[in-house]
Amino acid sequence: MKLQNLLIAGCVALMPGVAGAFTLAEAGFDAPEASKNDSTGFVFTDIKVIPTTPVKDQNKSGTCWCFAATSYIEDAILRNGGPEMDLSEMFWVRHAYIEKAKKYVRTQGHINFAQGGGTMDVIEMIKEFGAMPEEAYTGLNYGEKKHSHYEMYDALKGYLDGIIKGNRKHISPSWIKGFTAILDNYLGEVPEKFTYKGKTYTPKEFAKAFGIDKIADNSINVTSYTHHPFFTQFAIEIADNWTWAKSYNVPLADLKTIIDDCLENGYTVAWAADVSEGGFKWYEGYAILPAEQTEANMSESELSKWTKMSDKDREAERFKKNGPQKEVEVTQELRQQEFDSFDTTDDHGMVIVGIAKDQEGNRFYKVKNSWDTNQVYDGFFYVSEPYLLSKTIFVTIDKQALPKDLAKKMFK
Repeated sequence: MKLQNLLIAGCVALMPGVAGAFTLAEAGFDAPEASKNDSTGFVFTDIKVIPTTPVKDQNKSGTCWCFAATSYIEDAILRNGGPEMDLSEMFWVRHAYIEKAKKYVRTQGHINFAQGGGTMDVIEMIKEFGAMPEEAYTGLNYGEKKHSHYEMYDALKGYLDGIIKGNRKHISPSWIKGFTAILDNYLGEVPEKFTYKGKTYTPKEFAKAFGIDKIADNSINVTSYTHHPFFTQFAIEIADNWTWAKSYNVPLADLKTIIDDCLENGYTVAWAADVSEGGFKWYEGYAILPAEQTEANMSESELSKWTKMSDKDREAERFKKNGPQKEVEVTQELRQQEFDSFDTTDDHGMVIVGIAKDQEGNRFYKVKNSWDTNQVYDGFFYVSEPYLLSKTIFVTIDKQALPKDLAKKMFK
């Protein structure tokens, strides 16, 4: 059974007793490190972990896409020999809301206007508007200590729907001023200049000074679906892709190669994926895709119990087992089928920061989330290879990390 009721706007957690999101400060090391959690039955050993900035907390905001992209950029600054930085997510979120609103009005409300988005939204905002450090623009101008965008989003959406009500033949150009005023009241006005480490910058000067503009220029999306030709680009048909950002389409085996090569060469990977699966166990710190149980491989006692279960109980039983187990064999055809049938949905943005294995040698990927640190691995979790191959919507990578043979095919 899907856990869609736990998610809104693509990435807001609404779990009982939780403020809505999660944060950490763990640097990466190449030396193997075992992480044991007896309650889950898994023992994970880190094979390679790339240095990454502290986990943050998106809290009650559907801005995982920006937190993922921001971590990816901060990690790239570290990789390039720069300082550890805490960049402002809300600077990019604010600009994205304005650009999204313009398109929403121009299409008379016939595109998605929501809290969600994609990592390429941040890349485009960097190219157009630059960047700012967190200390210069926190986006907390409304009396909260943590991000909470429900009220602001309702105000923004209601305002826009009022503007385009009845598909008016003419609207005043003043609408954008009113929309921006809402953002100013909640997130704050953006300063034209700010001081960081004793120097004064504009957002564009700041992006250039720390190489953020170059990181954006080198960033591309990669995916793997068969409803478009391989080694071409297309805009993935998901609601939050309001910019119609294009992704390079490659076979599934090549997608895995690209992700693995990035990690092996010290590049973190921004990861857009489905986290609504029953095998996604956030608090337990892992995500797996257990194989379907069949009557053929059950004992007599298991079969007797199984035949008396409802379909709902059988599905729940599939995800109750702890520790390593047989997982789904993911093929290109299965991946496409799950996307087309909505069994794979665009839920959340995170960052892949390393490679690990469980106690039986199965390959896992270490992933950094933006749902705070109050969880077994302090804001990180482990994703099995089958889960990653099946449930990835797209990844954002630095094109410099591409294997040369694949780069030649993709950029032909």
